[in-house]
Amino acid sequence: MNSTITRGGGLLAAARRWGIPPDHWLDLSCGINRRGWPVPPLPDSLWYQSFGGETDLDAVLHQWGRAPGSAGSLAVPGTHMAMRTLPLLRSPCRVGIPAQAPAELAEGWRLAGHTVVPVTREQSQAGDTWLNELDILVWTNPDARTGAAVSRDRLLDWHGQLVGRDGWLVVDEAFVDGCPGTSLVPMSSAPGLVILRSLETFFGLAGIRAGAVFAEPAVTDALAARLGPEAIGAPERHVMARALKDLRWQQNSVRRLAQDSERLDQALQKSGLPATTGTLLYRYLAFPEAPLVADFLAGQGILVQCFDAPQALRIDLPGDRFEWERLERTLQHLTNYIDHHRGCC
Repeated sequence: MNSTITRGGGLLAAARRWGIPPDHWLDLSCGINRRGWPVPPLPDSLWYQSFGGETDLDAVLHQWGRAPGSAGSLAVPGTHMAMRTLPLLRSPCRVGIPAQAPAELAEGWRLAGHTVVPVTREQSQAGDTWLNELDILVWTNPDARTGAAVSRDRLLDWHGQLVGRDGWLVVDEAFVDGCPGTSLVPMSSAPGLVILRSLETFFGLAGIRAGAVFAEPAVTDALAARLGPEAIGAPERHVMARALKDLRWQQNSVRRLAQDSERLDQALQKSGLPATTGTLLYRYLAFPEAPLVADFLAGQGILVQCFDAPQALRIDLPGDRFEWERLERTLQHLTNYIDHHRGCC
């Protein structure tokens, strides 16, 4: 990863590097909906309860994810916490992790005694023989960097091979919203299939660390026992249930984000950058001058993600009108900046 721009959440490091106060930045680096679900005022009684609050949350999760009735569902304090706890449910084995995944994903499995096997995207696209050396495969679908998605049928083929030797397929679907026919939650009652969904990204609720796990009941029950009965407080459960029930907001947001994705793609291309891929929440573009563009944006107080191998940018969609104007106004000067840099170098 480029040394200038860190993974999502590197705002304080960027502020120190560029001498720009944190509250003066437009942070487009975290893959989070900047126009998230509008949280209403919470009843005072929720603050007096240590846990509980929403007795129907499991039913709401099932309906939201379209999970079968025989599947287990579990609200969790963020999918990151769930991913750190799942390794404790298995005896040490060989676990495949995407080679470009954040280091902390592999760290959780290593700390639990598992052997981590990096899996490149090229491997995953060239037959399935690489699965023979794995007991568990952890995958993000769509990809958190490029937005590329593996088809449901292919994932189910991987699952079939793994479960045949008592293995697991663990799929993080943090960015699946707005991708119809992609989620595996409707199949989550199958043995050896574990699906993670997040309310932090599409719903923009990163501050409450809200997520869900769908799997056979034996897995969700074991995970619940590890996390404990007070893993999620009453205010969080209250907000989760109401956000998941708000279908109108979800439908409107999918339409708006699709339009905004096209708007951002056009603005980037107008500035001389290549066409993008991505999800409803971010655009991804790979090109040799990505670090240069990331530095230019950072110098203007706009934080994006910058990657190596290949050199690429991931840019979140701005939120309100002022954020859009700030980004588009900055991009207007990008071509001259790149041309000047080329002339100097």
